[in-house]
Amino acid sequence: MSTLEKQVCLVTGCSTGIGRALARELFQRGHRPFATARRVESLAELAAQGIDTLPLDVNDPTSVRAAIDAVMAKAGRIDVLVNNAGINCFGPILEVPLSQVREVFETNVLGLLCVMQAVFPHMADRRSGRIVNVGSVVGLLPTPFAAAYCSTKSAVHMLSDVVRMEVKPFGIDVVVVQPGGVKSSIADSASRDLERFRSDTSRYHRAYEGIRKRAYASQDNPMPAEDFARELVAQALEEQAPRVIRLGTGADYLPRLAEMPGEQRDAMLSANYGLDAL
Repeated sequence: MSTLEKQVCLVTGCSTGIGRALARELFQRGHRPFATARRVESLAELAAQGIDTLPLDVNDPTSVRAAIDAVMAKAGRIDVLVNNAGINCFGPILEVPLSQVREVFETNVLGLLCVMQAVFPHMADRRSGRIVNVGSVVGLLPTPFAAAYCSTKSAVHMLSDVVRMEVKPFGIDVVVVQPGGVKSSIADSASRDLERFRSDTSRYHRAYEGIRKRAYASQDNPMPAEDFARELVAQALEEQAPRVIRLGTGADYLPRLAEMPGEQRDAMLSANYGLDAL
């Protein structure tokens, strides 16, 4: 199957993990990736390899516009947008500070939408483009102690399905990626405050080990980010790309689990993550 060549690609969330691996893979395949992150200094290793880097905070519309203006000034077009930036938080959702939940929604949903809105006019004027939005298999499967992440990734899937219809008349395609477990630092960065659920001030303290288990579930025998990036770029940049791409540990199994009868699924997940201890 034929693939797109020499694409100008804007990739968000490239400081670590999937985003960094995607920027490298695109560069190695002869495309021109613009790797972005909130802190441009975190991209120094990519810049040293000859990859274009820019600061871009998806939660700051001014930062988003500045990054897109810079890509247009340097490359003259944006062929592919990869919305990869995302954050997580873990814990029983009714005890997680609302400020943390709001930040996850702001970054994973509204930040993603902000970048799409800013890129859209450039793609629409050329009547060509591809948007690749990174969701998650847990956007299909509700897992205890990850409600904010599950909810935002479900929103990404639905948002992408609607946008796909709305941008098709302008020659733009939308691909949804639903990763399973992929090697990254997202679990570490999202697990900093878990200790508060160990305390008996939390009604969930007897399930603390289950909360920790859920926090690091994606890093249990994860797919290497480099392998994930290689397969994702190959599929996402086909001339006729699939609507949905699933890769990573559990990416085939977890969606099937989501289709189990609800009571049976809930009982299995509750037992797996220690809710039975309550």
